[in-house]
Amino acid sequence: MVTVVNNPGPNSNDSGAAGWAVAVVILLVVAGGLFWYFRYYRAAPAQAPGTTIQVNVPTGNTPAPAQ
Repeated sequence: MVTVVNNPGPNSNDSGAAGWAVAVVILLVVAGGLFWYFRYYRAAPAQAPGTTIQVNVPTGNTPAPAQ
């Protein structure tokens, strides 16, 4: 029969702060990459010069139709 005793050293109280720091850096890089992609790479389509859109809006003063 074997008995294994694990006695951690004095510096084994790592809280995982380095892992959190790496995760935050990766999230910032991904967010910056997405911002750059949507801001500069995926540009809006060019509008044709001289294009107009005509919309007729009723004035609201028209009489009700006769019944």
